[in-house]
Amino acid sequence: MVALGVGLGWFAGFALFLARLPGPAPEGARTEGVVVLTGGAGRLQRGADILAAGLAGRLLVSGVDPAVTPAQLRDALGLDERLFEDQVDLGFTAANTRANAGEVAEWVERHRLRSVRIVTSDYHAPRARAEIAARLPADVVLVIDAVPSDRTARVLMREYGKFLAARTRLTFA
Repeated sequence: MVALGVGLGWFAGFALFLARLPGPAPEGARTEGVVVLTGGAGRLQRGADILAAGLAGRLLVSGVDPAVTPAQLRDALGLDERLFEDQVDLGFTAANTRANAGEVAEWVERHRLRSVRIVTSDYHAPRARAEIAARLPADVVLVIDAVPSDRTARVLMREYGKFLAARTRLTFA
């Protein structure tokens, strides 16, 4: 009976997780900074478009593969060299969402930002929000800009499991 209750609770939570997956930020939403968490299709371009449109003053690309050069990333983003040099920061240390949160927190503090847009995949957004919000001062406004993704039931269930683990760790930390 207990196993049935746990199973039903898990599926109810999973259904709620799916129902609450965020979408793109409101059109024209402005923040002081924009962060792209690498790893999914469309994320880098969305971040570059936001910066180029003047909807954010700085861009952090968090979780950049150390084998990627700044010039390669600049070309991939399609940004003007001056804009890239003046307003783009690259984070090479994060290899997972928890480490992304650390990079973001350090970047926000270094630039004294009060509002940040987080660009990530829709299914990854709840966990990214939880991890990043836990590392930032409460007065920093987070705007989630979720990029629609092709996702399978397996990917969604795995991400829900990671989300539950993160929420549990953050609750009892």
